[in-house]
Amino acid sequence: MTFRGRPECDGDARGASGLGQGPRTRTVLLAAAAALPAAAAAWIGVTGWLAHGELRAAQQDLDALRESVATAASRPAEAVAAGAAAEPDQDRLMRSAAAHAGRAHDLTTGPAWYTAAALPFLGGPLDTVRGIADASDRLAGDVLPPLLRAVPRLSQGAETGGIPRALTELEGQAPAFDRAADAATEVRDDIRRLHGSTWLPAADRGRAQLAQQLDRLVPKTRDAAVAARLAPSMLGAHGPRRYFLSFQNTAEARGTGGLPGAFAVLRADRGRLAFERFGNNTDLDGVRTNVDLGAEFTAQYGNNGPGAMWANSNMSPHFPYAGRLWTEAWRVYTGRRLDGAIAIDPGTLGLLLRATGPARMPDGTELTADNAVDLTERASYARYEDVAARKAFFVEAARAAAGRLMTAIDDPRVLPALLRAVPEVQRQGRMQVWSAHPAEQRLLASRTFGGVLPDTPGPFAGLVVNNAAGTKLDYYLDRSLVWAPGACTDTGRAVTVTATLTNRAPVSGLPHYVTQRVDHPPYPTRPGDNRLLVSYYTGTDATLTGATLDGRRIDLIPGFERGHPVHTLDLELPRQSSRTLVLHLREPQGDRPPTILRQALVTPLQATVKPAAPCGG
Repeated sequence: MTFRGRPECDGDARGASGLGQGPRTRTVLLAAAAALPAAAAAWIGVTGWLAHGELRAAQQDLDALRESVATAASRPAEAVAAGAAAEPDQDRLMRSAAAHAGRAHDLTTGPAWYTAAALPFLGGPLDTVRGIADASDRLAGDVLPPLLRAVPRLSQGAETGGIPRALTELEGQAPAFDRAADAATEVRDDIRRLHGSTWLPAADRGRAQLAQQLDRLVPKTRDAAVAARLAPSMLGAHGPRRYFLSFQNTAEARGTGGLPGAFAVLRADRGRLAFERFGNNTDLDGVRTNVDLGAEFTAQYGNNGPGAMWANSNMSPHFPYAGRLWTEAWRVYTGRRLDGAIAIDPGTLGLLLRATGPARMPDGTELTADNAVDLTERASYARYEDVAARKAFFVEAARAAAGRLMTAIDDPRVLPALLRAVPEVQRQGRMQVWSAHPAEQRLLASRTFGGVLPDTPGPFAGLVVNNAAGTKLDYYLDRSLVWAPGACTDTGRAVTVTATLTNRAPVSGLPHYVTQRVDHPPYPTRPGDNRLLVSYYTGTDATLTGATLDGRRIDLIPGFERGHPVHTLDLELPRQSSRTLVLHLREPQGDRPPTILRQALVTPLQATVKPAAPCGG
């Protein structure tokens, strides 16, 4: 059969090719092709705007969640029971944040975003936004839920089966805590790899803010994971444990914090804590130990007799040294071995009493969150002229606070608030723990509450003071540290460290015991004048090129501890005065900010690290 018009073959050819041979078809396809980038840009713009809104909503939920947790942690003990309704609200906020973050992630995935983010220069902020959305989704879904839900589960376990059940719950959650910590670390590392300087400032700010939040979050997740591994065994879940508990007096500075004063022996059995004995430093004066802590320790501290003079047993900032000396002294004194050592101070008691409520001493004195430091490290010296009476007061204060904490641990209404207070104690470095069990100690050594002086390479800034006068004037001590990187050299970077120490002691009105100089200096002094051994710990490969004190060149006493060069100055610090020590260093790895050692005294160290451009760029 014959058809008139276009041959079938022509029509088939055009249909099969799909390229549109006619002018009109080509025009349509060219117009469509030209419109694709504009459509893709519009799609990215719209979905980016929507994702921004979802991320803001997720951030608002997380801010509200953080406020709810902080409020719960700071509630006084009597309000804890009334605040039980906060837990469901926290769960709702967590689920809402996860939903918003998930939608933001979905909005920034797909071919358009993937292709655009890979474009040179133009794609930088798009890649950053995608990374932020992905990180937020993973944080809200994988990291925060197991941490947030831990306290209610522990509390429920305590309510139904007491502390032993709570320890079982904690031990069971340890793998989830490990996964959350690993996920948080991966998210932080991914955020660090994103573009930090693009043509869109808003994306750069978002990345920087999230990076800062992750830098704070990751150590907390790792602390929680290690605690979940350690707490059950250390609290006697698998057999009774005993620990030496030292109450450090930070009015007289020592490397780990303060003078080891009152102490107790703490027994832990299936989570039940009890104090078997209380005492003070005079009980252990003169007890001689024979602990080999290495040649560096002997060279640095041997002349001060740390194994025989109890007051000098914790001059090193490396807490495991003190833990070993204290537990060995107890073994020599009593014949009984201990499972480890713990150090706290009045600042610790204040933070914990804020969660539990006040403690009452036998004489009716109330020990509270607000007066724990002042009462034990200032007011008590004015109240008691007799040394024995004052030491007895310290022991009673420790006993009263410990008793209040033991009551709180057994109270499921108060326990959650007490658990929430512990991270702040750790953040301030006011609780240090050492275990005589090697596997436990390896875990403790990886966290700040292990009190370890790290021996890893890299920039380091450690300002450590030991009271050398025998006064109790470090209650009035202020410390500041400025770490300022300078010019790059062939051997690294020049770094200037400025340490300022201020003695705020009043010119009159202090008891003789606070101001007395048991060092008997050969030069005249006035009440309120102090003397400190000031040690600066540098990075393991750093070298000192010069030092000044109040603008005048000086020589410092060299030493080493755990691989760190240590430079020490015997410093007289008159009352109502400041002295400034400046060290000039050569730091091979000065492109990175230093790890700061924060010795926990009455007034926290004020540390400033100044930025610098990389040495090679």
